[in-house]
Amino acid sequence: MPTAPANARARRSRVRLTRSERREQLIDVARALFAERGLEGTSVEEIAAHAGVSKPVVYEHFGGKEGLYAVVVDREVRTLHDAIRTAITTPRANPRALIELGTLALLDYIDDNPNGFRILSRDSSATSPDGSFATILSDIASRVEDLLANEFTKTQLDPETAPLYAQMLVGLVTLAGQWWMDTREQQGLAKPVVAAHLVNLAWYGMRNLRAQPTLYIQQGNRAAPDAD
Repeated sequence: MPTAPANARARRSRVRLTRSERREQLIDVARALFAERGLEGTSVEEIAAHAGVSKPVVYEHFGGKEGLYAVVVDREVRTLHDAIRTAITTPRANPRALIELGTLALLDYIDDNPNGFRILSRDSSATSPDGSFATILSDIASRVEDLLANEFTKTQLDPETAPLYAQMLVGLVTLAGQWWMDTREQQGLAKPVVAAHLVNLAWYGMRNLRAQPTLYIQQGNRAAPDAD
């Protein structure tokens, strides 16, 4: 009997996916490619090739790479947003505990979703300006702002400066988290260790704030003081 062509045998032996399974496969493949190359550096051809499908399949499900990218970003935004929102709205947690919980939530997301974090922190606003990484951070900072304002009032610090400190605190954790993701194999720092050091700087720095801070050089001095 004649032998069927190799490509025909491959098509018959390939496991057929349902529409929802194919959609999930394409999302997984695209997430990895977008994380590695960005939106502009990834083509529909590459997505299709890595998924083992033809280009029309990608267009059928998402209308093109921009539509697929928007779905990937939306999922990552919701995952990160939900994790941090849950952490910093824990009932009856004191301010330090909330800082610890929020820090660990971000590091957990980075650890569990490195490709997603790369996409969000690099160029998520390319097709989703209302759901970008900056928007998530702004939402987190708004929550932290309320917490800090309450604490500032208790310690006779100016609560009007709470938004500034909230931005600094969130930025500190975010940038350190990104550094940890990029260097953890070389540095060998475990997640709880990174979180502990972040909270150490944030919490004890906040605990020793001055009510009226000034720049030392504005007082006519050129060298930093040895101690205050």
